[in-house]
Amino acid sequence: MLGRYLPLPGVILALVGCATLLVSGVDVMVVVAVLLLWCGSLWLVGAQPPPPQPKAKNTAFSRDTMGEMIEHSETPILVTERDRVVIANLMARKLLGAHAVGQDVRMALRQPEAVSLLDSGGDGSAIVRGLSRRRDIWRINRKELDNDVAVIELVNKTAESDISRAHTDFVANASHELRTPLASIIGYVETLREDVGNLEPKVGEKFLGTIHREAQRLEALVSDLMSLSRIEAEKHELPNDEVNLSAIVESAARDGAGTDRISRLDFEASDTFLVCGDAQQLEQLVRNLVDNAFKYGRSDETVTVRLHPKGRARVRLTVSDRGDGIAPEHIPQLTRRFFRTDPGRSRASGGTGLGLAIVKHIVERHRGRLDISSKLGEGTRVEVLLPLAKTEN
Repeated sequence: MLGRYLPLPGVILALVGCATLLVSGVDVMVVVAVLLLWCGSLWLVGAQPPPPQPKAKNTAFSRDTMGEMIEHSETPILVTERDRVVIANLMARKLLGAHAVGQDVRMALRQPEAVSLLDSGGDGSAIVRGLSRRRDIWRINRKELDNDVAVIELVNKTAESDISRAHTDFVANASHELRTPLASIIGYVETLREDVGNLEPKVGEKFLGTIHREAQRLEALVSDLMSLSRIEAEKHELPNDEVNLSAIVESAARDGAGTDRISRLDFEASDTFLVCGDAQQLEQLVRNLVDNAFKYGRSDETVTVRLHPKGRARVRLTVSDRGDGIAPEHIPQLTRRFFRTDPGRSRASGGTGLGLAIVKHIVERHRGRLDISSKLGEGTRVEVLLPLAKTEN
């Protein structure tokens, strides 16, 4: 019946129903009409279910669609077919060059570790170095799909490696810096304990003076390490307190000079400048700069501190000394932790090698800019630019 059928349970139910109507005394014609209507409705709903359609071919990952999906990914991604690059997203083309499309993927990557991974077939990953630059480190992930198609993801691990190396270097340098005064303290204490009865008072006093000096150096180092850690933890939190930078700079500059050098401090502020900042960190910034200027400037020369506007939106703080100056090749490294142009002189003056690193992080937190310039035989000038607070008219 044109692909339709009357379901047997439904027909039986219809006959029983009509028999019940007849027994109840309903007119025969009415019962026949009901039976026909009932069977007709059963016939209408008894259509055969549509035959199962063949499974549609999955075209969601067609070449064009996949290319559009991965084009703007921040990770370089290649799609290969039989080991030939058919798709390279924007980042992959920047990394390997647009000519990589159409090449054998082994030629595009070139690195032995990558070639070994590709030759092995199947899924896997490998670490390669020097993919685009000599010191780059990349992890290559390969995922094989159907029909000889594979997706290759290139993950840049260079920054992670640099952070790990910087952390290792920092721990090593900090350990060395801490060990030096500790070794000196322990050595002198052991000498005092062994020969305390035979030591002359002047020699004992000299030993105690050395122990005290090294302990102070150790205290300063631990204090600077804690300050640096705290500043780095708050680096991405923009200060929102409005503070009077002019008053902070004048007070901190005097503290940095100390009573014995205050006569050689030349301070000038052309106005009152308000900035959004952390008052304690700004004080530390100025003290560090002024203290450095006195340490490395000539003992008979002044240290100049100036505070002037820079355009309408910024204020410029400059701290200048008149000393031996710094060689040009050392200037880019001055803000590195524990870097010293003259280690012996720095340690003798009580420096920890962290002062300018602390200054750099404070400036970065305040969204400012730090510039250092120097001329051999003339002196050094440090400039800090900070944004002024936006005041309502």
